[in-house]
Amino acid sequence: MTTEPAKQTNEAEVCRIHLSEERINIILDNWTRVLSIQLGWIDEFNKIVAKYVKYILFVKLEFYIKIYNAQILNSVRIVSSSWDKTIRILDLKSGKEFRILRGHSSIVSAAKFSPDGNTIVSCSDDRTIRLWDVESGKEIKRLEGHTLSVEQICLSSNGRKVASASCDSTVRLWDIASGNEEKVIRGHSRGVNDVHFSPDDKTIVSSSFDGKIMLWDANSGKKIRELLGHSDGVLRSHFSPDGQTIVSSSWDKTIRIWDVASGKELTKLVGHFSAIRDLRYSLDCQMLVSCSNDKTIRLWDLKSKSEIQLLEGHTHYITGIDLSSDGKMIVSSSHDQSIRLWG
Repeated sequence: MTTEPAKQTNEAEVCRIHLSEERINIILDNWTRVLSIQLGWIDEFNKIVAKYVKYILFVKLEFYIKIYNAQILNSVRIVSSSWDKTIRILDLKSGKEFRILRGHSSIVSAAKFSPDGNTIVSCSDDRTIRLWDVESGKEIKRLEGHTLSVEQICLSSNGRKVASASCDSTVRLWDIASGNEEKVIRGHSRGVNDVHFSPDDKTIVSSSFDGKIMLWDANSGKKIRELLGHSDGVLRSHFSPDGQTIVSSSWDKTIRIWDVASGKELTKLVGHFSAIRDLRYSLDCQMLVSCSNDKTIRLWDLKSKSEIQLLEGHTHYITGIDLSSDGKMIVSSSHDQSIRLWG
């Protein structure tokens, strides 16, 4: 599939969001820490004037290809994966591509920094998982075993293990040092879309087109429980930073929050008009950010269980989202061929 190149631009764009006074107060109450924007780096990247809260800032970078995901590292670099079989590293200070990694023979569905930022792990429709040295750009290891496309990957908090989710209906665990496949976890009846380690690395959560979310013991590979409630395929499932809850998103247009200990559904959030492609907890577990095929990013206050902000600007499906480690920036990726920063 080919896409027509979008018009190139060197200018950042500022998108104005109209908010009621009530919503601004909610944002200020819940996001004083998160939205205390420091834009020191932006002077060298592009000259942008942004008004606190009422304006949302983003930087548009054209790649001429559909982008699958983007992850931000320490508010310094972004890694992205795309349809053109490449992984791209962007330097935020200079606003330029730092490195392009080539080697996959098909669509790269995900790319993630290791916890120390020195390595990137990627997965692809070519059925492989690859490890790359960030500074040299060289491929340092290839993990093979999946029989269909690999949709998502997650690194353990110590950076020693990788969990992978595939259209072959399996979750697999890999040892990074040796490159060996340690476990093949079976249980889903359709392709697995996402996989995520708990904060203590003892549990894995997976989500699938079969509409199920499953919890697995990371050491034994045995199933702990199923979380049932979504009426369509589940696209994402993530542990909260404190490990007590799981948030999931689905083709059924809902976000659901589950209690890890009991497996019970605690909350259902409705607002998006199409499939919800990705989501992230804030570090304090008080807020949630989601993105959708409806071309919007939404911020949710989990105490009031309400949507508190709507971010618009992307012109096609928003495929991925991430929060900077300090919570001050959101990065989003889209089929509109752009990565955007919001702060």
